[in-house]
Amino acid sequence: MVMDYLMRGLFGLFIKAKVLSIGTKYYPTNDREREYVEMINYTKTMLLELDRAHITTQNIFHNLVKEIGTANIPEGRKFIELKPAENKVDEYALLSNIIMGSDRYLYLEVFEKDPIIKEFVNIIEKERGTIVEESSTEIVARMLSKNDAIRVGIEIISLGLENDIHVRAASGMTGAASIERAINLNKQIGESSGVGFTKLGGEYAIVFSGKTGKLKGAPAVYDNYLFIDMIDSTKFISENGRDKLVEIMTDIKNFIENECNGKIEGYREGGDDFVANFPTKHAALQAGIDSAWHALNHGAMLRAGIGKSRRESGERAQIADEVKIWNNSPVMVFDIADGTYAYYIPSEFSRSILDFLMHGKSKAVIIFIFVFVATFIGWSIGYWEFGIVSIFLSLLYAIAT
Repeated sequence: MVMDYLMRGLFGLFIKAKVLSIGTKYYPTNDREREYVEMINYTKTMLLELDRAHITTQNIFHNLVKEIGTANIPEGRKFIELKPAENKVDEYALLSNIIMGSDRYLYLEVFEKDPIIKEFVNIIEKERGTIVEESSTEIVARMLSKNDAIRVGIEIISLGLENDIHVRAASGMTGAASIERAINLNKQIGESSGVGFTKLGGEYAIVFSGKTGKLKGAPAVYDNYLFIDMIDSTKFISENGRDKLVEIMTDIKNFIENECNGKIEGYREGGDDFVANFPTKHAALQAGIDSAWHALNHGAMLRAGIGKSRRESGERAQIADEVKIWNNSPVMVFDIADGTYAYYIPSEFSRSILDFLMHGKSKAVIIFIFVFVATFIGWSIGYWEFGIVSIFLSLLYAIAT
């Protein structure tokens, strides 16, 4: 724990950015998660904070309105905080979203049996949701994203109130999590209409006390662009040939289109960059980090940026040029709330140092004591060369063992 803290501080000093994590503490439960965790730990991928996000209840609500659309959140509502978010970015939660995607479950409950539940099912299916469970008073559905779950929950609550029916709604990572969130919300507000959800580690709800009128807004639609560019492609081509570059970029292009539902823009065969658009931000993050690892495994380095426009993603990719120790390394820059963050993959030399310091602690202590004692004795008897010799012998010991 102490060594991890020291290493994050040391690398943060060199990179000139706060290092939130080196590798991950995420505990995998299946093959897919295990593959990501092993790769992020093997490459010592770091999560960096370039510009700190200000995570407050006010900012969370402001962002929610912007993401869902003003017309989709009626005036007659109250935004309440059930559990405050920590004012920091959670590395574990971020990686969980990248691995698991942005699908969210929506739980709905009416407090009395009513045929209107069938209309709720129709609304969910119209919004591309999938019904998992249905009864005369409850629905569990899988939605495309958390924002979709919240927006559809509000739409159904509005319809229920028009018919003098109170509806409880809640969003969660799983069906069970959404049900539990609804139970917790019920303890707070009783049997009145509201939708509960989490944002950035906090727990919140939008509660309605009366009829809202018909909602006029359409779903807020945002693009999620990923800008990818190979670092120093000219040097790579001179050392490996253009065919190798084409092979790597084609592999990435196929992965983005077939595995991540991305749409490639502006790519020509033999080129070293392109822009891709994704249905969700988490898909863009997954494509970016996977692409960087794939390129690195084949001797190439990528810089990447994620934004809501082509320009924004390109600007983020340019920021990646500034994130380095000595030479450029693969970097992906993106936003969380109103902050800017990055995944940084250190060089092989930096990873070797990390491995030694974090997993060879006893060696490090022995070497430090040996060099210190030899240098002290050398200076005491007038032979400063002892210090140089001790460093050389220590390097031989570290390599040999």
